[in-house]
Amino acid sequence: MPDDVFALWPLARVSETDWLAELTQDDGLTGYEAPGRPDAAWVLGGMYERRGTAGDSVNDGQSRDEHPGPGWERLRRAELAARIGDPVVPHGLYPCFRCFPSAKGAGIQPGSAEWPAEGGLDRPTWDQLIRFLTAHSPQGEDTACTAYYSPLVTRDFEKGQVRSGRLGDAQALFDNPDVLCAPSNLWAADRS
Repeated sequence: MPDDVFALWPLARVSETDWLAELTQDDGLTGYEAPGRPDAAWVLGGMYERRGTAGDSVNDGQSRDEHPGPGWERLRRAELAARIGDPVVPHGLYPCFRCFPSAKGAGIQPGSAEWPAEGGLDRPTWDQLIRFLTAHSPQGEDTACTAYYSPLVTRDFEKGQVRSGRLGDAQALFDNPDVLCAPSNLWAADRS
């Protein structure tokens, strides 16, 4: 699949993000957070836990997230919050590993939790997102889309990377060999 990403999702003009920059009054360094759009949503990357034993952490926070392997179970944010008494996302914070300050005192041992990479999605979450969007988009898998990789993930601080393609082919974006993260933003080309 990595070879197909360039054919399925060719580069588009970086100016395709101008409307987002104007809407958000932001430079898109970490992606665009569109204000006041009822159809915009945060998608949180997966966390995993190895129960009963401390293990070696496998997520370096700078690369594509994958399932950590045998012995690891998906840990939902709501489950962890209920277990340790922290809110899922404290007021004033964005979703990140700092959302659970009580984790250490509640028995979450070092190496037993695999936190999501900052700004990244794991493959199961990405695949589920694409299935959901496909099911709920008027043109389904034929919906024309634009994907934006922020300068922070492309490590090109002059500009990000923009690609265009079909929603039905969006799972290939996860395997972009040039960028070790899922896109920072994904939207229908008609901006719906």
